[in-house]
Amino acid sequence: MKYISDELNRIKQSGLYRELKVVDNSQGTHIEINGKMFLSFCSNNYLGLANNPTVIKAVKDAVEEYGWGAGASRLVSGNMKLHELLEDEISRFKGKEAALVFPTGYMANLGAISTMVAGGDLVICDKLNHASIIDGCRLSGADFRVYAHCNMEKLENIFRKSAKYNRKLIVTDSVFSMDGDLAPLPDIINIAEKYKAMVMVDEAHATGVFGESGRGVVEHFDLNKEVDIVMGTLSKAIGSLGGYVTGEIDLINYLRNKARSFMYTTALPPAVCAASLAGLRLIQKDQSIRESLWHNVHYIKDKLRSMDLNMISSESPIIPILAGDAQRAVDMSTALFKSGILVPAIRPPTVPANSSRLRMTVMSTHTKEDIDRLLDALSDIKGL
Repeated sequence: MKYISDELNRIKQSGLYRELKVVDNSQGTHIEINGKMFLSFCSNNYLGLANNPTVIKAVKDAVEEYGWGAGASRLVSGNMKLHELLEDEISRFKGKEAALVFPTGYMANLGAISTMVAGGDLVICDKLNHASIIDGCRLSGADFRVYAHCNMEKLENIFRKSAKYNRKLIVTDSVFSMDGDLAPLPDIINIAEKYKAMVMVDEAHATGVFGESGRGVVEHFDLNKEVDIVMGTLSKAIGSLGGYVTGEIDLINYLRNKARSFMYTTALPPAVCAASLAGLRLIQKDQSIRESLWHNVHYIKDKLRSMDLNMISSESPIIPILAGDAQRAVDMSTALFKSGILVPAIRPPTVPANSSRLRMTVMSTHTKEDIDRLLDALSDIKGL
């Protein structure tokens, strides 16, 4: 298979080769790699719940009561009490009639999109949507259109040519994972209503972070009644694993019976559901966790604005520093790593060519000293 070796060499020469780093401890602000401690500014564990004592205890208790594996698809014998409790909690938290949990957020998007539309329908999405949304649109068999990032004129132009479609669906991230900006949801809703289209919003990076109660960008814009389908993950701010879809009860029953990525896979381990339940309840009970996150976000952004760094404008805890060239991004990331700070280089195909970057994320559990150490290190490498 010489073509594989040749392609790997090409990837290495273009600065796009990726290697795995093995973390030897829990996913906190400081992680251990090969016996050395690193300050981490790359985790999506925004609220620090992945290693929160309450979450850990919930997992231990659930393992004692339910064991570990679910043993089967939920449509066979894998549907356990904690799956039902978690879905009830999600639907209440999101203000929807019902919810359905998938093993991953990727599977939730694949299953929901490819079930909601099919051949002869139209599905439309933002150019910078997550890969799972893009793949779900392609898998659906529906006519697939993409509009330039957050460009509402381009979106409406697509709809002006869509009169022949009876079923139309717009799908968008609410927080874009590589740029950290927000989708213009009020404008998207207005266009969808004008052209009688359904709207699905992926709140993966927004749940637990945005909104008065932490429900996400849909709550931030007060659009819960207008958004038909809300998807999200349990693996980021909630600190666990899995994806979910919420909406009307008929929608959820339809997905239970039609979504292949739900029907044909083993259910999440019940203890994972217990972790998600604990995380969701902490978010609702203790708003100071989210307040600490935003305090840190504002502090680091205020400091970065005074530095000579090409920071991409962001409205979230995701803070990109544009490097442009892939190798330059790798060099910057490597320099930070040598100083004991973990910030990854994000390169194509994850981002467009010539837009490679450092993608930093802030956690509620970072201290001022942690952030100042990062800022000092960034100052040292900005000339690379």
